[in-house]
Amino acid sequence: MTMPFGANFELSRCNVTSVSPSCPKLGMSVAQLRDPLHLRLSNRCFAYSLAPREVLCRTKRVNSRILCTMSESSVDGGNKYEGMLTYKSAGVDIDAGSELVKRIAKMAPGIGGFGGLYPFGDSYLVAGTDGVGTKLKLAFETGIHDTIGIDLVAMSVNDIVTSGAKPLFFLDYYATSRLDVDLAEKVIKGIVDGCQQSECVLLGGETAEMPDFYADGEYDLSGFAVGSVKKDSVINGKNIVAGDVLIGLPSSGVHSNGFSLVRRVLTKSGLSLKDNLPGESVTLGEALMAPTVIYVKQVLDIISKGGVRGIAHITGGGFTDNIPRVFPDGLGAVIFKDSWVVPPVFKWIQKAGGVEDAEMRRTFNMGIGMVLVVSKEAALRLLGDAHTSNIAYRIGEVVKDVGVRYQ
Repeated sequence: MTMPFGANFELSRCNVTSVSPSCPKLGMSVAQLRDPLHLRLSNRCFAYSLAPREVLCRTKRVNSRILCTMSESSVDGGNKYEGMLTYKSAGVDIDAGSELVKRIAKMAPGIGGFGGLYPFGDSYLVAGTDGVGTKLKLAFETGIHDTIGIDLVAMSVNDIVTSGAKPLFFLDYYATSRLDVDLAEKVIKGIVDGCQQSECVLLGGETAEMPDFYADGEYDLSGFAVGSVKKDSVINGKNIVAGDVLIGLPSSGVHSNGFSLVRRVLTKSGLSLKDNLPGESVTLGEALMAPTVIYVKQVLDIISKGGVRGIAHITGGGFTDNIPRVFPDGLGAVIFKDSWVVPPVFKWIQKAGGVEDAEMRRTFNMGIGMVLVVSKEAALRLLGDAHTSNIAYRIGEVVKDVGVRYQ
């Protein structure tokens, strides 16, 4: 919807390097692509038309907002937390989200994974798209804009690595009412940082200046990542069996989901983002704005050692909704509640908001941002490795059941 003239115009950003679908330069370092902002405000990127040789697999994760609304479906029907803060009371409409997902499924059969797999020779291209939700509201209030781009990259690359895919490139969409070049540069610097952490290329993006659409000083972000995995190496959960072990990788905090509820808790508590997190030496703003962990290098390293059968990125829906997405029919999970230390920020959210345990587990990552389903042998090796034993926890196991239960 780009228009050459008029008040509503878009500035397409494309890296100056021309890349074909088979170009070996996709493996170049991000440092080579750290072009100045004014070079990014240039020519439009043209998409390549690729004819699939096999059936196209598409992702269930239409976007983070839809998945978050799905997470509100209570296992016992209805909302039993009347009078307490929930994601639904914070404004996320679960019924509308569920209905939209049903309609999308009718138009695009086969959705269900964290990333969409597209057959490409002897490999799959794995694609994911996401945003950072209302965490942006906190960025506006705190003035912390140089890490929100890390969140943006993390949400997509962490999704596609669950298939075993190595991220290749990333594109971003930045929309604002009035373009503040200095502010936009801070945001994009975070995106570059996120790409460097995940060893992928920031290939291009879009800057849309849309007067009267956003409030002054505010912006919106979306991100798009594409990776690659050999067909015989794809991780899809099909080999998971009862007795397999759940390995949890720690999060940095809330990451980028559940902030509609977080903001409601802030209002209820009467505290400001400048106040210290109770009992801690950091402010609430610093704790809540901690950038999402990018797990790409760590996960790919663990995969390379063998025994990984499934991976779940713990985002909106928490353990309750995300872990079962990688299981074959007839299998569920038992989570050992005391097997890791829950970060203080979650304890504050629960206490200040009066949020029930089940609601916390359906909305937040609770300190575990990625879960790997591995064989018993792989778990022993992983937890016995001095390099990984202090950054990985045995948090549960696979059982013959349905869903997730906690003990």
